[in-house]
Amino acid sequence: MSPWSRKAHPHLNYKHDIIGDIVGGIFGGSGADEQAAAASQAAAVQAQASEAGIAEQRRQFDKIVQLMSPYVTAGTGSLAAQQGLIGLQGPEQQAQLIASLAGSPQMAEYTRQGENAILQNASATGGLRGGNTQAALAQFRPQLLNQLIEQQYGKLSGMTQIGQAAAAGQAAQGMASGSNIANLLAQQGAAQAGGILAAGNQQANQFGSAMKIGSTIAGFFF
Repeated sequence: MSPWSRKAHPHLNYKHDIIGDIVGGIFGGSGADEQAAAASQAAAVQAQASEAGIAEQRRQFDKIVQLMSPYVTAGTGSLAAQQGLIGLQGPEQQAQLIASLAGSPQMAEYTRQGENAILQNASATGGLRGGNTQAALAQFRPQLLNQLIEQQYGKLSGMTQIGQAAAAGQAAQGMASGSNIANLLAQQGAAQAGGILAAGNQQANQFGSAMKIGSTIAGFFF
């Protein structure tokens, strides 16, 4: 039997058992692995929660865009019509819009009522064929058309303001959603990084324990 066998040197049995207990306590146990797994699982749960928050933010923003879209579209069209009425889209477009107003049922009805009122007043005062009556009739249509153009521009202005407000609301909501999503992404990244760091710390602790074991073994034997 070798002089270095455990039976020849009982004190080695004691040292071997102590070393075995130390090594088994550090590497045989599953506490560190369970902690690392728990940290990774917690990070995954938090990351999933952040992802769900991001999806909800986007869903809500898309819903707001859908609700505001008719107002934005109406405002865009009314702004183009305003520009056309004042000639910003070219003389042809301006002439077309004015001609449309001049031939509208509204213009026809106002003209009929206004001219009848002028003729009735002239007939009642005995000036039916007078120069003043003819001048009033000649001026009435252009003045009426100018008033209709001004009224149309004012009505379009109201629609444009509605569209502008809707677009501004969309922009504000977009900025808020973007900020919230950025925060959620940061939380998601922090959770994932935290899980990685926790697992790394457990591995570092195990490595440090292994170094201590080596030192302990050296102390026992030397």
